[in-house]
Amino acid sequence: MAPLPAAPKGATPRTTLRDGRVSGRTAAATQRATTRTVRRGGPGGGKSRAPLVVLALLAVAAVAAVVLVVVPALTAAPASDGTQEVVKGNQVTITIPEGAGAAAVADELFDAGVIASKSEFLAQARRTNAEQSLKSGSYTLTTGDDLSVILELLTTGPNASAKVTIPEGYTVSQTADAVEQALGIPADEFLAQAKASTYASDFAFLSGAADDSLEGFLFPKTYSFESEQPSADEVIRAMLDQFQAEVAPLDLAGAAASLSERYGIELSEYDVVTMASIVEREAVTDEQRPKVASVFYNRLRDGMRLESDATLTYYLGRAATAEEINSLDVPYNTYKIDGLTPTPVCSPSLASLEAAASPADTSFLYFYITQDTEQFSETYDQHQQAYS
Repeated sequence: MAPLPAAPKGATPRTTLRDGRVSGRTAAATQRATTRTVRRGGPGGGKSRAPLVVLALLAVAAVAAVVLVVVPALTAAPASDGTQEVVKGNQVTITIPEGAGAAAVADELFDAGVIASKSEFLAQARRTNAEQSLKSGSYTLTTGDDLSVILELLTTGPNASAKVTIPEGYTVSQTADAVEQALGIPADEFLAQAKASTYASDFAFLSGAADDSLEGFLFPKTYSFESEQPSADEVIRAMLDQFQAEVAPLDLAGAAASLSERYGIELSEYDVVTMASIVEREAVTDEQRPKVASVFYNRLRDGMRLESDATLTYYLGRAATAEEINSLDVPYNTYKIDGLTPTPVCSPSLASLEAAASPADTSFLYFYITQDTEQFSETYDQHQQAYS
């Protein structure tokens, strides 16, 4: 059998002449002014009014420059600020980083569509003396709320729980990466904590876990934590609690005993979880899972190897080549070893656990499954025809 796997202001502006020189015309005018005979007497009996007129014109020009250039620069809103239409009533979650100032908070709110104007938010924050009281953390806010309501929430403190989603079929390593991204717990710290021996005394189903591994038991689900910064231990315990609650109705121990009798092989509760993890990685739809499980149980019954690409993919962390499938003599190459793998190869969904605990009653020994096709066969000849 060859089942296929289920699957980066400056100063006021001025006119400047190079090298500090004046123009030729200006120099000539200056020379004429210094050599001209000043007539005394005349109308009014005083000095010429020309210098006064020039000074007045220069003063007017300076005032105009201040009004037209400096004042707008000081009073205009930041270039990055603007207004936007806000759809009212949507729930959004934002995270305010540690040490973020009021301007950075305004950016977060604006980008999330919570507020219509950053400048209005900042003005309200100044008027209410809230600028220095904004707290970091995660918040669930309603778009279009009054600014006073938003500021009250941001000065009271975080109101959103920390969340992480673990998809079905994730490995412990992938789970650690997801936890790091969502909750900020370093993946290495999570992996160091994720040992079966640490939790076996509290969770009886871990008593048979091999390699001190929690593989298969970190139940896939979306988890919420009241603490803004849960520990790795809190997260792992929540996942183990969920696994225990989900499988309780299945009675895995009873299922293992029944399967052992049905197929004439010795199976443990841990074996059922391992089978479920392989089914998870091989099947595409929930409807296929009971039939895929039946194929693998039938092969174990008949002394055949599982020949699942998914198990070697788990070991390598990538798809295996044909050469590796034929040559690698490792415990996770089910083309080369008899029976199940030493540990589960992922965290199975409830549907896969149900399929492994109660497989379909079939005579199938082979399957060919893609995203668009499925073919279950009793003989190798039939299986070969599925490829053509």
